[in-house]
Amino acid sequence: MGREREVSGVPRIFDRELYRARRVRAAARNAETPLADEAADALAERLAAVNRRFENALDLNSRVGSAGPLRALAQSWTVATPDAVDEEHLPYAPESFDLVVSTLSLHAVNDLPGALAQIRRVLKPDGLFLGALFGGETLTELRQAFAAAEVETRGGASPRVAPFAEVRSLGGLLGRAGFALPVADMERTIIRYSDLARLFSDLRALGETNVLAERSLSLLSPRTLTALTRSYIDKFSEGGKLRATFDIVYLTAWAPHESQQKALKPGSAKMRLADALGVAETPAGEPTGR
Repeated sequence: MGREREVSGVPRIFDRELYRARRVRAAARNAETPLADEAADALAERLAAVNRRFENALDLNSRVGSAGPLRALAQSWTVATPDAVDEEHLPYAPESFDLVVSTLSLHAVNDLPGALAQIRRVLKPDGLFLGALFGGETLTELRQAFAAAEVETRGGASPRVAPFAEVRSLGGLLGRAGFALPVADMERTIIRYSDLARLFSDLRALGETNVLAERSLSLLSPRTLTALTRSYIDKFSEGGKLRATFDIVYLTAWAPHESQQKALKPGSAKMRLADALGVAETPAGEPTGR
């Protein structure tokens, strides 16, 4: 039997065993991963802005080659790799780390709320979580081109590109997981490729090819591949280059601690909004002047 375990009540969107295998194979190739490097650099910038020295940090399944910028920002690192650690079943004791970082991995878990809750559990009070994951409109061009090609050649589309969460919903998940001061923001990168083969090569280097549980197990036929290329060129070619969108969502959140700032309770503000704005307050229902 495989290592994959079912999570009660959680839809099985991704084949986690296959995802681990592809991540491990991609790491063995040691190919360049510019998107992972970009995400790690962005996380390092966010971490450097925190006026604090971290002691025990966990690098949760980031690409080995992209983790360098983070290493100087904590005293001691535990490095988890996809072949050894599953984000849905973290093997660490509660309050083991004061920093957890995840770079381009959490988008492929089936139980993201559960994974975030486990990250929250292994953080010490006032510990920091920094994450980067694909979201939003990532690979929307490839998704649309695949759908059009398969409708044309097979009479219907099969799952080819993973669904990605929106930045707003990801921010909400941090709060549900018990984090304090959650922040989610997104940065978009547009890459222009000379052909689809280069796009597929980059996805293989990241270990991010199709691992959807409901994916078609049949090989892509030459007819469908031709239709895919034609559809992509027709819809998303600009100046002879093929556009590909990658939205990276950055998550920042803290394990709760009594020293952290807290939102004011309703009605506890020391100054009325009208006074702060320098305007007259009008009771509800009465007309305002012009």
